[in-house]
Amino acid sequence: MMRMQFRRRREKRTDYNRRLSLLRSGKTRLVVRKTLRHYFAQLVDYTPQGDRVLAASNSSELKKYGWSAPTGNLPSAYLTGFLCGLKAKGRVKQAVLDLGRHDSTKGGAVYAVLKGAIDAGIEIPHNAEILPSMERIAGKHIADYAEALKKSDQAEFRKRFASYLKGDLKPEEVPKKFEETKKAIELKF
Repeated sequence: MMRMQFRRRREKRTDYNRRLSLLRSGKTRLVVRKTLRHYFAQLVDYTPQGDRVLAASNSSELKKYGWSAPTGNLPSAYLTGFLCGLKAKGRVKQAVLDLGRHDSTKGGAVYAVLKGAIDAGIEIPHNAEILPSMERIAGKHIADYAEALKKSDQAEFRKRFASYLKGDLKPEEVPKKFEETKKAIELKF
């Protein structure tokens, strides 16, 4: 007799074996989720009645702190993790990373969220080699690409960076905006 799988497993939304191993650790989980335009970070504890969220942030919150660039890039991923870590300051000291169904890619944006939470003061076991470089986290790669494209093809530059220009931010100034936003978040907490 074939047994019906749980709905979330059928929808490929939850890997129950991975979740069980994370829950057995007994530690708070840093849950990282991403969409095409946003990043979500939550510090979650398991209780028999259901998961309890201790702190949460998403990349759309960054606008409150002066972030005018799109919220689906590597700098916004880091800032989302940093904001979540600062919100949990004093309540969470250690956590484990929960990537859910996301693939683990060296230097990927989900690891930028991890780096942000670590920089906020949360101890999370990780391999330092998998984290993106601080240059990439600050958006230097975006600025370099924008400068090169601006020199070679103005039409393509305007097309690729329309969302940056719409927010009145020159893509070449992303690293500067990153530092300003990070300082604004630190001042709040």
